[in-house]
This record gives sequence, structure tokens and C-alpha cells, in this order.
Amino acid sequence: MGFMSVLSFAHRCVTERLRPGEIAVDATAGTGADTAFLCGAVGSAGTVYAFDIQQEALDRAAERVAALHATAPRLHLLLQSHAELEQALPPDERGRVGAVMFNLGYLPGGDQTVITRPESTLPALDAAVSVLRAGGILTVVLYPGHDGGREEAESVQRWAAALPEAAFQTLLYRFANRSNNPPYVIAIEKRKVYS
Repeated sequence: MGFMSVLSFAHRCVTERLRPGEIAVDATAGTGADTAFLCGAVGSAGTVYAFDIQQEALDRAAERVAALHATAPRLHLLLQSHAELEQALPPDERGRVGAVMFNLGYLPGGDQTVITRPESTLPALDAAVSVLRAGGILTVVLYPGHDGGREEAESVQRWAAALPEAAFQTLLYRFANRSNNPPYVIAIEKRKVYS
């Protein structure tokens, strides 16, 4: 039996912390894999917000959720940058989010010149940790193998390493002996209220 894929690892981290009925955010809807996963995790009483700057991604996410969940949670598909995450959530839901997931890079099968970039990703990560509840989880799947991916991955890794240890636990999950710039995950658990 091999190790878990990075996406499976991110899902497992979230499964261990996110509860039915909670609020969750997919900061980069993409193909809808994380959106559908979060919908299943929060159940019909929960709420999921999915962000993407491409309508094609939101359409794919909606299709995937509809195909997998007969009774989906309250799903909000937002044609907005993940950098607008905090402002897009209602004020009474900020600080109550159980999980935020990022899957950076580009939309598979879409326009590969449209990629996530540090200038929007880093503010989005700041917003994500601010909306999490204590004990909530943030996962970031990073893809250093495409143009711009290494720069973004290094920026995110520096950002995560600088989080105060008293308020956050940060974990890096990556395959150390692959030479083709494989994707990897950073998972962050919020220990206490942090502003």
C-alpha cells in the first residue's frame, strides 16, 4: 500500500476536523473536487462557499456537486477572486468556518495561462486564517511544476512558516525523492482565536 496522494491527504486532514452542519470554503473551485468533497463533509445542514475567477470552473463544480449529492448543502458559487474571501462571507460567519481548501495552479483542461498568483493567494490565505474557527483547518495543495508555480509555492511556504506557533500548527506533506516537481500540501490548524 502506497502513501496517500496529496489531494487525499488534504481531504483526510479536513475530514478529521470538519463537522456536519458547519461552514466550509473552497477558495479555488477548479474542477469541483474539493467543492464536492466539502459538500459531503458538511452535509445538507451545512454551507459551502466556492470561489473561482473562471465561470467554467464554477460550472464544473456545480455539475460535480449535483452528480454526487442528492441533498447538497447551501452552496454559494462565487465568481470572485479568493483574495475577496473575507469580504464575501457574511460577518456573522467569519470566525466560524471549519475548513478552507486551496488547490492552486490552473484549471485542468482549461486555459493554462490563467493561474493563481502570490499577489492574490497570500491575501487570500490571510483572509482564510482570519475566518477559521479555533480548531479549524486550512489546506493548500501546491504545484511547483508549472510556470509561476514554484514562485507561488515558495511564497506560500514562507507565509506558512511565519505563522505564530502559539496560534497555528503547520504541517508539510510532500514526497521527498521525486525529481519532477511533484505537488505537495501545507495543512494549517488554527489553535486559538488569532487576529
